[in-house]
Amino acid sequence: MIHAAHNNTVTVKYTGKLADGTIFDASPEDSPLTFIIGRGEVIKGFEAAVIGMSQGETKTVVIKPDQAYGATNPALTEEINRTDLPENLELTEGGQLEVTQNDGSILLLMIGKVTEETVTLDTNHPLAGKALTFIIEILEVDTEPPKEFPPLFAGALAARQTH
Repeated sequence: MIHAAHNNTVTVKYTGKLADGTIFDASPEDSPLTFIIGRGEVIKGFEAAVIGMSQGETKTVVIKPDQAYGATNPALTEEINRTDLPENLELTEGGQLEVTQNDGSILLLMIGKVTEETVTLDTNHPLAGKALTFIIEILEVDTEPPKEFPPLFAGALAARQTH
């Protein structure tokens, strides 16, 4: 029986739940998650949970914040005056606000407390500070060394090396 280890490519189905049972994420039935262990492609606790599992195995694991999205950082929360925001902007507590930064990237802000005069905006990850429960099923473990380049690039590199 093959057990998942560092540098293996694994394919998993998963469901992520909060402590109250709310599902915050799940792999689609027709599109399981594939990642390489040791590359930091998933949160640390998820990767650690998969190590040692074998194909066909299912387990439930609780991942603490320090192995997921970290603790909530109060420095990433700011109360601003509503007059500093566009007038027609709809602000709902618990909602999100999408802001386009100067470099064109998108920043998602969580909307905290909303009053007539102020609004609290939070740039912490929405799952920061939360313990996450995952039900993980290993569908496949591939022990072949991961390919470093997509096939197109690998062929170009091989052609270069022969000249």
